[in-house]
Amino acid sequence: MRHPRRPLTLCSAGLAALLSLTLSVQSALAQNPPPPTYSPEQLDKLVARVALYPDPLLAQILTASTFTDQIPDAAKWADEHHYLQGQELSQAITNDQLPWDPSVQALLPFPSVLDMMASDMNWTTDLGNAVLAGRDAVMDAVQRARHKARQYGYLNSGGPIVVSGDTYVEILPTNPAFIVVPVYDPFVVYAPPRPGFVIGAAIGFGFGVGIGAWFRPWGWGATRIVWANHAVFINNVRWERTWVNRRDYVHPYPGVHRYAPAARVEHHDLVRRSDAERSAAREGRVFHEEHEHHGDHHH
Repeated sequence: MRHPRRPLTLCSAGLAALLSLTLSVQSALAQNPPPPTYSPEQLDKLVARVALYPDPLLAQILTASTFTDQIPDAAKWADEHHYLQGQELSQAITNDQLPWDPSVQALLPFPSVLDMMASDMNWTTDLGNAVLAGRDAVMDAVQRARHKARQYGYLNSGGPIVVSGDTYVEILPTNPAFIVVPVYDPFVVYAPPRPGFVIGAAIGFGFGVGIGAWFRPWGWGATRIVWANHAVFINNVRWERTWVNRRDYVHPYPGVHRYAPAARVEHHDLVRRSDAERSAAREGRVFHEEHEHHGDHHH
């Protein structure tokens, strides 16, 4: 009569082992979830708003989008320093010891781009995840969008951009040191023009940024897309961050020192100051004094 009890004990042990295994699997999935998947139609919608950007700017946006959590702070910093340009902006980026990935810092000269990304974090997150999970498919979606815009007569060489290529459509700045941010409505440029619509007015170029030697450490001047190979080159080095290595991959930026988040002191102090102090800091007085103080403290 005692024998029937043994299977019950074994069954309980089996359930315990199964539960333990299930918890282990759930923990592993939580730490390393499978990559998301996107249909071609979803990718077409995802890239629509940036597909007609010049290749160097598009490359920086694709790489920066994979550091989604850093975008809001970067957008705020760029807005607060929108009055700086060229060497002064480059020096401010260096002085503030910003903790973000250099690909995110590369967009600081473009506050409107960072604002677009920060104001729609669902879109930015999806774009970054799509790039990590399947960069080739994202780049194919960009090419589909460019072919449509070109087919319908909206995308042409002129002014600040040069459009070339047949199988793969390239968009390059006329002046490599001057990058424009196109303004267009995706619902217009990827569809046949309505009767009487002025095609030439569909894409505007109201905002541009001079990118000189001061921004070389962040990849400007040495960033390109090789469409035939689905390759993005930043600082003349192929960018290879993926869903699998996203926690470990560090792209080389020889001229950019990487700071831990705790090292970012001056910017937080600047945000908390009164308007009068902030104005003085923008003129370089208060900021310079405290930067020297923090520098002496760190050393």
